[in-house]
Amino acid sequence: MNNEKFEILLRFFKVLADESRLKIVGILANQECSVEELAALLQLKEPTISHHLSRLKELSLVRMRPDGNAHLYQLDNDALQAISKEIFTPEKIASLVENVNTEAWENKVLKTYIEGDLQNSQEPQIIKEIPASRKKRFVILKWLVSKFDIGVNYPERAVNEIIKRHHPDSATLRRELVGYQLMNRVEGVYYRILQK
Repeated sequence: MNNEKFEILLRFFKVLADESRLKIVGILANQECSVEELAALLQLKEPTISHHLSRLKELSLVRMRPDGNAHLYQLDNDALQAISKEIFTPEKIASLVENVNTEAWENKVLKTYIEGDLQNSQEPQIIKEIPASRKKRFVILKWLVSKFDIGVNYPERAVNEIIKRHHPDSATLRRELVGYQLMNRVEGVYYRILQK
């Protein structure tokens, strides 16, 4: 998401992060109202209503039309739909994390449970303990399965040898690799499953 759209989204949430403005939007979605009517409905002073309306107008969420000496306000459905189509798509919302390291939590889990330099494959890397949390255990298992080559069939003995380089309980970790669908076992032969 580019900076301009990010700023629009931020302004949108800041403007609507107010109970009175949300109520005004709800009222104006159903009917046209003057400042006087809104003030009576919400039991607020007219200058307060005018302030809230000016904040909503910043985003073009309300439109105004003159009616004699008064001005009538209504929710601008087209503007709301345009913002929705422009910004509130799953892809656009997902792009909010473009500058966030999405692997930071996994890296923290690895540093907590693995002893040794994770950047240096020549140095021994030992799993200190198997995490009780399923989510953390999955992170450790994804790291462990990376020690196996894709497209290679491993007899159980070879799987145990590779696992024992990192943790003494090869039986548990071997079962977990299969249970978490990171490896498959067919007649005593193991192979790594490609992850999506």
